[in-house]
Formats: sequence, C-alpha cells, structure tokens
Amino acid sequence: MNTSNTSSRRTGNPLWRPAIGLSLFGLFGSGLVYAVLATGISGSLFPAQADGSLIRDANGQVRGSLYLAQPFTGDAYFQTRPSAANYDPMAAAGSNMARSNPDLVKRVDAATAAVAAREKIDPAKVPGDLVTQSASGLDPELSPAAAQVQVARVASARGWPEARVQALVDAQLQDRQWGVFGQPRINVIALNRALDQATHAR
Repeated sequence: MNTSNTSSRRTGNPLWRPAIGLSLFGLFGSGLVYAVLATGISGSLFPAQADGSLIRDANGQVRGSLYLAQPFTGDAYFQTRPSAANYDPMAAAGSNMARSNPDLVKRVDAATAAVAAREKIDPAKVPGDLVTQSASGLDPELSPAAAQVQVARVASARGWPEARVQALVDAQLQDRQWGVFGQPRINVIALNRALDQATHAR
C-alpha cells in the first residue's frame, strides 16, 4: 500500500499542488524576473550594444548596425565581403557550397579577377575574405590585409594622401578578442563612417 498517496489524500494536500507551484516559479522566476533583470542590467552597462549598435544619421534615422554588413557604392568607400544573403538580415545564410563545387570555384575566380582589376593589384595578392562569403552573409569585418589593398583606391577617389586614409584604417584596427580569440579585424562600416566624418570635418 502506498502510504504517501494515502497521507496526501487525508491531509487535503494533493501532489499536483507542489508541481504547479514549481512550474509557476520557473515560469515567472526564469521567464520573467530573470529576463527583466538581465535586460535592465545589460541596457545600463552596455546601452549601445543592447540596442543593436544602431547607426543613426543626423535626423535620428536608423541607417544600419555595426554588427551587420551592408554594401557600399563608389570608389571612395571600402568594400566589405560578398554576401550570399544579399546583405538581407532576414535571409542570413552562407552559400552552402563545398570547396569542390565547380560553381563556387568559378564565382571565386570571377570575384578575384574583379577585385584585382578594381584595386589594380595582382590576382594572387587578393585577400580571400574579399572574394568569399561568410557563414552568415552579414559579417561586417575584414582582415587588415583586405582593408590594406583598398587604401590606394579610396585615397585616390577622395583626393587624399594615402597616409591619411591609412591612419583611419589603423585607428579602426581591433585586436583579437581578449587578446586570445579570433584574428585582428576592421569593421568596414565603422571605417567608412570615420572616412565621411573626416571629410565633413574639413
């Protein structure tokens, strides 16, 4: 005979009450209170990041995010990585093509030739991240080498000495995360914003 069940019935304390209480505590404690606290703390300590690192123009209109790649037109701007998602945040994805895929080989070869012609460099010197798509299709960062090959073009288009553009590139260089993870990188959106700000400051 199950004495625990019999005891619960006699005392009028069904076993389902603690289960419901625990579920409600988990729902409101973890699903509501923790979420509100975490959101409030992150918003207080890192307001820009918690808001998505949004970029706004002089009128307060959102023009992008530092975390999402976007295309730039014209020789006066640094170009970012190609995007399989066409830079659409709602369609973030890579190409999902294997390295052995003939279509991928053709696309990379064509992109390499185009970048080499644009930057007036040998195709063998084109950095890989300028012709390959990231896994998300929205990577806003480039390797220092990929930014370096664009310095001469951007300086010429703006009528600046290369040293001036190079100084802005160097200022945007980010080291490895905590000095350990990842690789040195440059955020293209931040770099292009710095270029425009330097132009307007003249």
